[in-house]
Order: sequence, then structure tokens, then C-alpha cells
Amino acid sequence: MQVFTPKDITEHATNKYLAVLVAAKYARVLNEFPRDRSKSGEKKLSTRALEDLQAGEIQYRVVPRRRAKGA
Repeated sequence: MQVFTPKDITEHATNKYLAVLVAAKYARVLNEFPRDRSKSGEKKLSTRALEDLQAGEIQYRVVPRRRAKGA
């Protein structure tokens, strides 16, 4: 099992919390693609997403939240 340290994943993200959010959303996107379920050695999607983030293969942008009109 590969261990991802905060230092490893923050090389391509602003902070560790943002890195985890980006990887989680990317894993959800990967889940939508068809996979070959006959492979027994396939990595978990969350591991694959963290590997891609660590390698700098995920491009993302932060969109500021809009404030509610009543607040």
C-alpha cells in the first residue's frame, strides 16, 4: 500500500485539504468511466486519483463561492 504524505500531495495543490478535495472529486469522475472488472489487481480509484495529483496530471481551478442573497 502506498502512503501519501501531506508534503507529497501539496506540491501540486495549495494545501493538503484542497489536495484531498481535488483527489476525491477526480475519483468520482474516474468512477463514471467503464472499467474492466475482471482485473483483480486494479488499484482503488482514490489511490489512482492521489497518484495522478502527486504526478501533476490533474488540472483544477478554485471557483469562489457565491454568497447567498439574503445574507
